[in-house]
Amino acid sequence: MTQLTDDCFAFSGPLMPLAEMEKLIVERIAPVAETERVALAKAGGRIAAADIVAPLPLPPFDNSAVDGYAVRHADLKPDGDTRLKISGRLTAGRSANATIGAGEAIRIFTGAPMPPGADTVFMQEDTEVDGEMVVLPSGLKKGANRRLAGEDTRKGEVVIAAGTRFAARHVALAAALGLTELDVRRKLRVAVFSTGDEVVEPGGMLGKAGIYDANRFLLAQLLGQFGAEVTDLGILRDEPEVLSHAIQKAAADHDLVLTSGGVSTGEADHVRDAVERVGRLVFWRVGIKPGRPVAMGVIRNGENSAAFAGLPGNPVAVFVTFVRVVRPLLMRLSGAALQPIIAVPVRAAFAYRKKKGRREYVRVSLRKAADGELEAVKFPQDGAGVLTSLTATDGLLEFPEDVTEIEAGARVGFLSYAVLAS
Repeated sequence: MTQLTDDCFAFSGPLMPLAEMEKLIVERIAPVAETERVALAKAGGRIAAADIVAPLPLPPFDNSAVDGYAVRHADLKPDGDTRLKISGRLTAGRSANATIGAGEAIRIFTGAPMPPGADTVFMQEDTEVDGEMVVLPSGLKKGANRRLAGEDTRKGEVVIAAGTRFAARHVALAAALGLTELDVRRKLRVAVFSTGDEVVEPGGMLGKAGIYDANRFLLAQLLGQFGAEVTDLGILRDEPEVLSHAIQKAAADHDLVLTSGGVSTGEADHVRDAVERVGRLVFWRVGIKPGRPVAMGVIRNGENSAAFAGLPGNPVAVFVTFVRVVRPLLMRLSGAALQPIIAVPVRAAFAYRKKKGRREYVRVSLRKAADGELEAVKFPQDGAGVLTSLTATDGLLEFPEDVTEIEAGARVGFLSYAVLAS
């Protein structure tokens, strides 16, 4: 189970800065310890449990990078064309046994091993064939179009570090090294439920004061993209005893219990009280907008423990707090190396004011301006319950805590949804 202690976090005043929250997560939460071995084809999205060391060099032998003619550079004339006798033909997959002789050239194809003695390859489109001779232009540098053994990776080199989340490119590298199985951390187990007497299951009877539950489906999709195993616990009513029992029960066999709704300061928001009955709520106000009322803590069930994250009820706030608060927690729990999210600079097509001391995220679309610059256009509605503000935009602008005013035309940091949800 998740390795947590009651002092995993600490209160940090009225609002906890995101940077401090991420630091606490890294320092005080241990990843899941269990590992497993999976087939190479099943490794995508999983977390490397150990360093992967190259069992052989890549490429394993000197080879040609192009179709053309392999030669000895010493045979080439410094000025004018060189005529060499074509003494052989070498294709990929065939061994190069015969040493190239003085004044000779060997017809070679991409990936074929370099003949002993040859050190340079001319591209076929730069040459002319005249009977048994090939005519080569001057000016080609020694070693051109030759791939050296080990220039990609050296034998014994760490090529994929522990904590790497396997993408297609990592799987390809492992395959090129001849690996068929990889050691990975086990998948995280996450329990998700929504709270609120007004929340209704999609397809159910919607009363005059009811709303269909979007948050559970949003969170399940985001968790699935991360690679977690999700248990959908449905909708829980605003009853403290029911909430605390459900949260504690979920902690028995999950690494993280994730809720939405019920963590603000309202009298009917019972999740905070429910958590404190069965664990420790260690902070619940983060310096972020939208999404300030986001809680994190520890739930205990006998000898087992689970992390807890309680997100706001509005769906846009749920998305923002997931990608900026829950995502670092998931990465730490899973053993993944926490990579900073790097904002891409774009030009703001609008002016904006904000309060100091909190990091704000504004939903925007990108467009190409008349001068060719990418600029960000703000969605017209700011409400944290406006789901179309996510579906009709491309990402978020990130405004740091110390910024209070952004002028139109200023360079600002853009975070695409594709990057945030990966």
